[in-house]
Amino acid sequence: MRAVPITVTALAAALLLTACSGDDSGDAQGADDGTGKAAGTACAAADLSPEVTANAAPAAGDSGNVTVTLTNKGAACVLDGFPAVGLVAGSRTAAVANDPAAEARKLTLAEQGTTSFTITYVRGESGAESLAVKTVRYGLPGAEETTDFAWSYGDVALTDEGEGDAPDASVSAFQQAGD
Repeated sequence: MRAVPITVTALAAALLLTACSGDDSGDAQGADDGTGKAAGTACAAADLSPEVTANAAPAAGDSGNVTVTLTNKGAACVLDGFPAVGLVAGSRTAAVANDPAAEARKLTLAEQGTTSFTITYVRGESGAESLAVKTVRYGLPGAEETTDFAWSYGDVALTDEGEGDAPDASVSAFQQAGD
């Protein structure tokens, strides 16, 4: 009678061992997360619902902040890097530099989870050496599609850094609630 429990135990152990992948990296990339979407998949703009709030700069020379909060309406996904932000003024789109004090980190955004990034800018004088921004265009790391929203927070000052005039603005890394 004792042979039956040992046989069943040995069979169960053999099945468990064959179910192991042999990959000890701990990387879940490519594994199905139960929703049909691979775990570790980059977030898609179509799945993230944006909400924009601002602490606008009141006058030329003042700093302002525009925060974009994204809510994930799709399956869990990953953001790895900074958002790509451009300020659109007429036919010109000026890239916004990453905040030099911020470090991008890989962040997993759960279904219904939220994250945000902030654009910090210096308001410029209307009609002077500034960028008359009408639209902000942003893209997610690793994605080709972009999302636009209207800008109503005044002109953005320009700097003389690098080649040509650049907006006096920066974008933060993605932040999760509680960061």
